[in-house]
Formats: sequence, C-alpha cells, structure tokens
Amino acid sequence: MTAFILPLSDPSATDPENVGPKAANLASLTQAGLPTPGGFSLTAAAYRHQLRHLGIDSWLTQYNEADLPTSRKLSIAIRLAIYQQPIAPEILEPLLAAWRAMLADGSLGVVRSSALIEDRKGANFAGQFESFLGLSDETEFLTAVRACWAALWTSHARRYMDNHELSPADTAMGVLIQPLIAAKASGGGLSETAEGQMLISATWGLGSAIAQGEVVPDRIVLSRKGFLRTIEAGRKSHRDTCAHGESAPQLVPAELVNEPCLTPGEATTLGRLLRKCETLAGGPVEIEWALDEAGFKLLQSRPLHVEAPIVPDEIWLRHPGLNGHPAGIGWGSGRAVVVNCECELERVAPGDVLVTRVAGPALTHILSRVSGVVAELGGSTSHLASLARERGIPMVLGVLDATRKIPDGVQCAVDGVAGIVRWQR
Repeated sequence: MTAFILPLSDPSATDPENVGPKAANLASLTQAGLPTPGGFSLTAAAYRHQLRHLGIDSWLTQYNEADLPTSRKLSIAIRLAIYQQPIAPEILEPLLAAWRAMLADGSLGVVRSSALIEDRKGANFAGQFESFLGLSDETEFLTAVRACWAALWTSHARRYMDNHELSPADTAMGVLIQPLIAAKASGGGLSETAEGQMLISATWGLGSAIAQGEVVPDRIVLSRKGFLRTIEAGRKSHRDTCAHGESAPQLVPAELVNEPCLTPGEATTLGRLLRKCETLAGGPVEIEWALDEAGFKLLQSRPLHVEAPIVPDEIWLRHPGLNGHPAGIGWGSGRAVVVNCECELERVAPGDVLVTRVAGPALTHILSRVSGVVAELGGSTSHLASLARERGIPMVLGVLDATRKIPDGVQCAVDGVAGIVRWQR
C-alpha cells in the first residue's frame, strides 16, 4: 500500500526488519494458509519517519552517549513528544484509510506493539510492550498507535533491554493492527516441552487473563504426534471480555469454572496447528490462539527455547510437595519467601524462592535474583512463564493454596519441568 503500511498478505510483511518479528511471524502464518485474523502493519519506517517529523531523531545519538540521569530524562522527553505531537500527514492518511477499510464490516480493532527486537531467541520481551483491544473510535486508535511507539522508551522496557545489552535508540517499533476476534476461548501453546510433549493452555474469553497470570488455565497435554494425553481443567473464575477499548473481567458461570474450554477434538485440531507453526518456523515455538464461532485463529508465534529436565537429589523426594503447572525450566532451591503484596517484594533476597499468589508481569524485575517462583494462579504460557524460560528460572504456577501451605523461611525446591514444589519439614 505504502512504505508505511503493509498488509499481512504482502510478501514484504514477512521481513522482521520491516515490521518486527511478531508481525512478520504472523504474516508468514497468513501467507502459508494458516488461520489468522489478518490485518496490517505500520512499519518500522513509519516509526523512524515520525521521529524525524518531530525533530527528535538526533536525541537517539545523545541517548546512547549520555550518562544515566541524562538518558532517563531523554527517554521521558522522547515518550512525551511521541504522545503529544500529531502524527505526520504522510503516515496519518494511509493509516486511517487502512483502519477504516479493516473496520468497514463493523468489527472492533486491536493495536499491538511489534518491536524489531522482540520475539527473538533469548529476548522475547513477553508483556513488556503494549496491546490495546476492542477499539473503534479513531482518536483512541491513534492514541494507541502513539502508545505502542512510546512503549519502546518506558522504564521497564529499558530495564529489560539493559539486561540484554540493547538500546531503544538502536532499534525501532512496528505496530500490528488487526480485527478483534470475538473469542469464546483463548490461550497459548508450546510445541515442545522438556518432557517431549506438546502443551496447550486455555481459558474462557480473551487470553489476557492467562497472559497476566490471573487464572489457572486448563492444561492440555498432547504427544509430539498430536495424540491427546490429558485435559486437566483449571480454575477459571473470571473471563476477560472487551468493553470500550479495555479488557474487562466478567464472572464465569459456576458450572464453567472447572469445565474444560476445549473438547478433545478441538484440542487435537489445535495440536495440528501447533505442529504446522513449528514446521514453518523450523524449530519449537510458543503460540497464542483464540477460538471463535468460525474456528481457531493464531494470534502469535515465536521461538521457544527448550532444555532437558534436571534430575533432583533424591533427598528432596522425601519431603512434602505440591503440584502445579510447570512454567519455567530446570530445577532450583532456596529459602521460601511468602509474599502476599507487592510491597513485600523487598524481602526477597538473591537466591530465594518467591512464593506468591499472582505471577503477573509486575514481577519481571525480580526474576534476575530468585532461584525459583511458585504462584497460586497462572499457567505455563503466561508472560511471566515465558520470561522465566528465557532466563532459565524454574517456576511452578497454579499451585493451590501455596502461600498458605508452604511455610515462610523453609528451604524449598522448585522443579520447573515436572511442575512440583517441595519443602523441608
């Protein structure tokens, strides 16, 4: 369409340097005939053009050369300029034309960050940038686009980049724009686990409840050949739905809280799609998916790092244990620190095992110093679980009553492959 707008059906949209790996991977799925919502990308060239239009592109060089206090001030100034100033006319005109065409049938829209540095091996940036669901108003849409651009310069994104020796000044932000899927169920999937199986997580409604670690999703295990092994129903007390541009929680009817979201047939169908994503990527993948009345839609596919399980010392097998969803890799042990509020996170020392209720993205900054994480909510495909796998941190989520049953201060061991946490009496 233009240098700034690329439909996912355009061959150029499969180039991650044009649109970011997230959008490029979806374009590859789309062009391979796999089911996706479609849509289009606002390219990295648009982001760079906008910075030149605002006259702040020279600040990028200054950022890399500045000391820490100055770089922080520059990052704030860049974010404010992106938020407060108009979008360049050369971008705005084709952007609004593509948006209006996409929503011509009355659909709602989705706006998602697609940074050039995310969804890569060793740096997936899960949950670090922005997503906006259920948009229709053009003013809200343009604000969401600006927010995705500016997300490259937030403090938590810069902290993540610092840990990977990356700089926001050396990269760019694409934006993925798609119609919203009216999902009756959503979730994630791993095409290969450390135990040589496939794993699917599922919840009612939108997948944000899983991504944020707010529910215990269904856990579905399939063989690598796609045969169904088990369906373990989760504890899905609420579902996220879209209302006025926001993902809003809604109570799930009592009879569905512990009812599996997918039938055995649907689970095996999704397993086949998972293998096709893996074949297309040339290696193990982690996906996000949604199911509406028309069938499954693939929302994301990114590389998955898999490591072999670690055999624990036999002495640990004699201690009491709790089961949950394996959500990291490897094995770790340390002092259990039971945290019931974010204000208590300062109690967590290097090498401790964090035991908490919700394993949401807010805990990202603490991953660098813990030897393991245990949480009562969440599942194997949440954002935090993805980051834990990236860092090699064992994690077990969905552990019922963990904060009550695991004593604060005891020596604790976390098996991120088997999904078991044990502690000394």
